[in-house]
Amino acid sequence: MNALKVLRIGPLVSIQDQGRPGQLQQGVSRGGAVDLLALAEGAALLRQSADLAALEMAGMGGLFEATGPLRIALTGAPMQVSLDGEALAWNASHQMQAGQRLEIGAARRGVYGYLHLGGGIDSAVMLGARAAHLMSGLGRTIAVDDLLPCGPDQSSETGLGLTPEDRFQGGTLRIVAGFQSDLFAADVRARFAETGFRRGSRANRMGGELVSDGAGFAAEGQLNILSEIIVPGDVQMTGDGKPFVLLREAQTTGGYPRIGTVLPCDLPRVGQAQAGTELRFDWVSLEEGLALQARHDAQMKSLPGQCMPLLRDPAHMQDLLAYQLISGVVSADTDPFA
Repeated sequence: MNALKVLRIGPLVSIQDQGRPGQLQQGVSRGGAVDLLALAEGAALLRQSADLAALEMAGMGGLFEATGPLRIALTGAPMQVSLDGEALAWNASHQMQAGQRLEIGAARRGVYGYLHLGGGIDSAVMLGARAAHLMSGLGRTIAVDDLLPCGPDQSSETGLGLTPEDRFQGGTLRIVAGFQSDLFAADVRARFAETGFRRGSRANRMGGELVSDGAGFAAEGQLNILSEIIVPGDVQMTGDGKPFVLLREAQTTGGYPRIGTVLPCDLPRVGQAQAGTELRFDWVSLEEGLALQARHDAQMKSLPGQCMPLLRDPAHMQDLLAYQLISGVVSADTDPFA
């Protein structure tokens, strides 16, 4: 069995996939990767399904050793990375051989980086998915001496690169009105969109705090709100009017007022925002939001066609002898024009 053995690991590294829909009645939100676009990018680079599980690394990776030949891809927040001491390209796919060591350090930008294996990580399935749901205690973080086994790898192509969508420096979050938006006065909703926010210090896979200068954003009669269903992207206000954008492991229900819901395609900007990163909100209609999301979904499906061969320096190619460097043989004595 080909696998990666964990020799050193960061504190918040876990196996993630698309999550587990249909478990809300069990008190388990969908979960899955914070940056679903990164899952799709890794799948495109390895020519495989985006449903396969990958390793999600929050801020810091680790040191891994291959037990046999395997393919890898690196996406999401760019991190320091090397293979047997030689630097590797991020947003690219690479080949590893038995005994080689992959070292992934700190994130240069963003928060969540992803390590993909050819065939996906073949870990145990729990409630229909391999994703660890840390808030509910379903699964756990990765530990030293763990083995990350590869599933059946249906492809052999590697050495591909991809130019990612930049979602690591904050920006604008498109937001649509929800059932509770009218609890906030029109002038409060307008001020919300006019306010510049910064990612606060409190954030995890459940949600991220946003801070701003000035007054908070209170709803009318917010102490009388009944607990209702929660979805990722909901912007929930605390008692002092501070917004939290809920992410993949959000609670299933909640009684804090919600001013609106961020489009799913913009949620990676929240999850990938480091503390202090600037974020703003822009109200869009439901029709505009559906069109924006459909465009994003189409772009994700087109990712395999955007992958291009890496331009590599032959002096740094450890697998140089695996390539056919001469396409044919000619005689030095034969006239080529005869």
